[in-house]
Amino acid sequence: MQSVAAALDRLGELAASPTVATLAAAFASSGHELALVGGPVRDAFLGRGTNDLDFTTDATPDEILAIVKPIAEAHWDIGRAFGTIGAKIAGETVEITTYRADSYDGDSRKPEVVFGSSLEHDLTRRDFTVNALALRLPQLTLVDPSGGVEDLLAKTLRTPAAPEQSFGDDPLRMLRAARFSAQLGFDVEAGTRAAMTALAPEIDRISAERVRDELSKLLLTAAPRGGIRLLVDSGLAERVLPEIPALRLEVDEHHHHKDVYEHSLTVLDQAIDYEVSRGNLDSPDLVLRLAALLHDIGKPATRRLEPGGAVSFHHHDAVGAKLARRRLRALRFDNDTIAAVSRLIELHLRFFGYADATWTDSAVRRYVRDAGDQLERLHILTRADVTTRNRRKADRLGFAYDDLEERIAVLAEEEELAAVRPELDGQQIMALLDVKPGPVVGEAYRYLLEVRLDEGPIGPDAAAERLREWWATRDA
Repeated sequence: MQSVAAALDRLGELAASPTVATLAAAFASSGHELALVGGPVRDAFLGRGTNDLDFTTDATPDEILAIVKPIAEAHWDIGRAFGTIGAKIAGETVEITTYRADSYDGDSRKPEVVFGSSLEHDLTRRDFTVNALALRLPQLTLVDPSGGVEDLLAKTLRTPAAPEQSFGDDPLRMLRAARFSAQLGFDVEAGTRAAMTALAPEIDRISAERVRDELSKLLLTAAPRGGIRLLVDSGLAERVLPEIPALRLEVDEHHHHKDVYEHSLTVLDQAIDYEVSRGNLDSPDLVLRLAALLHDIGKPATRRLEPGGAVSFHHHDAVGAKLARRRLRALRFDNDTIAAVSRLIELHLRFFGYADATWTDSAVRRYVRDAGDQLERLHILTRADVTTRNRRKADRLGFAYDDLEERIAVLAEEEELAAVRPELDGQQIMALLDVKPGPVVGEAYRYLLEVRLDEGPIGPDAAAERLREWWATRDA
């Protein structure tokens, strides 16, 4: 946390930048108010870098366009219905929004857009006091009607209005509380937390797309565990991601097993650590983090209490993949994300036999083939899934996976493993067998693929001979 004086100095430097200064002068000369608002002001106090420049004004969207057109390299009005105009000015992208006073009507899944009349009123309808800060331009006057600076100093999340009113206006703010708590490392004030629990059913008014986007932002924070725990403890997760609270399985005095809920949060933590340490993922990876969080959601449905105190979860990988597909579809995730996450969950147990019995080259090829373009994520998820406190067991699994990755690298270099395919294509198969396109070609292709996986490269001539032998046996 920066001192107030240091934060104001940073804001002064930001206000003097070409983009902000140009905008401030243009709005002032037109007789309209302009203020830098929200995240950029908050982050100046936190000593964080500024990525987005958000402004608010008393000008209407049409008036905003008239002001920015002469000074912008580009502009767009895709958010005009919500009062927002975007522009590129002095090389930076900005968004300028008319003062707002909108809210939900109690039934609608979308807010009724109403423009406001003052900066102070606009700020008091925002989600949290730490985001309800503004810097008037060009005066450089800090506006803080709700005590946001004090809450920044206390590392506290609190709503400007009564939390019941704020969450009633937009229930998505309850999910945003979890996200900002994780992103900023702040505690949610007790009254605000209590309102989240009391009003959790109101989240049902929010569209699946908005819920999906907020959950994604939470997962993409540097340390999402605390935010996820807040969603579970408040009852919100029960309504938007019920598979997670369901992981809190009861353990009786006769049957003992790992706490699946805590294990899943630890796997998520470790997957994020591997993202960073392996250094080959360019940015926070939503697919990996979804897979880490959801990888064991098949366990509640497959738990069996065995004689002697053991507990089994047979086929929880397959069941979990199916449940993940269903949940991610309900949240309107795109098909590629759904396919990748469910595939990772389906494969996350595949490695664990390797440590006990060294795989053949054929098994290694199949592992790579089945993982496809998810191989690097599968490497990370599998390593992250080791949460045992038994150091000897953890080391044994770690060394075994090191060995597997080394074998994959060697085979890949020798055989172009990433592109494993039969040594005869469909056209060659049809010519050799004198058949027309149809199911038999696919059957022959799959046979040759199995030969390739089992034996590695054998050459086109040998592959042709094996195909003839298979064809003769098949016709017999």
